[in-house]
Amino acid sequence: MNPALRGLTTQDLIRALERDGFGWTGGKGSHRVYRHPDGRRVVVSYHRPGATFPPKTLAAMLAGAQWDDAALRRLGLID
Repeated sequence: MNPALRGLTTQDLIRALERDGFGWTGGKGSHRVYRHPDGRRVVVSYHRPGATFPPKTLAAMLAGAQWDDAALRRLGLID
């Protein structure tokens, strides 16, 4: 995982998901499910908008989004 993503907040991740075409489809408790029209699915652990994620949790969410470094740059998450 790119070290620049360590400070990624819940709010920033959700905005990036929405810019990439993901839409909120529901969830339960502190988890929100976002789906992309092509079938990708990401479950976001949502506690506070400004909270950051533990590294393994963030890695799992990014794996679900299937974003590579080029996509992360396009979405403004890394330089």
